[in-house]
Amino acid sequence: MKYSHKLSDAIHVLTYIDIFKDGDLSSSAIANSIESNPSLVRRSMAQLTKKGLLVSQPGTVRVKLARPSDEISLLDIYQAIDEVHELLHVDPQTNLDCPVGRNIQPVLRDFYDQIQKAAEQKWLQ
Repeated sequence: MKYSHKLSDAIHVLTYIDIFKDGDLSSSAIANSIESNPSLVRRSMAQLTKKGLLVSQPGTVRVKLARPSDEISLLDIYQAIDEVHELLHVDPQTNLDCPVGRNIQPVLRDFYDQIQKAAEQKWLQ
């Protein structure tokens, strides 16, 4: 199973920019900190800028948080990343001829929705 690191990388990018605001904020420097590729960092920064969490000037290495870091929640970052916003996923491939396979999806979906809502509420704090 492949796991996405987009959320942790986006948090890393924002934290790096906040801590090193007067330093080297190039995608190469940030990628070095994440041990990632500069193009992936640029893509993440573009998403964060598009969602209003970063402010940048095209053609320069000047980037800054759009608002103070204590006003950016994990939910803001989570919603800014470009991927499906579900923490848990129900397996869509079940045997509908089986009583378990027929009923497990809606039961899990309801339970997973509750977990999703609880996590989002927690992240607002």
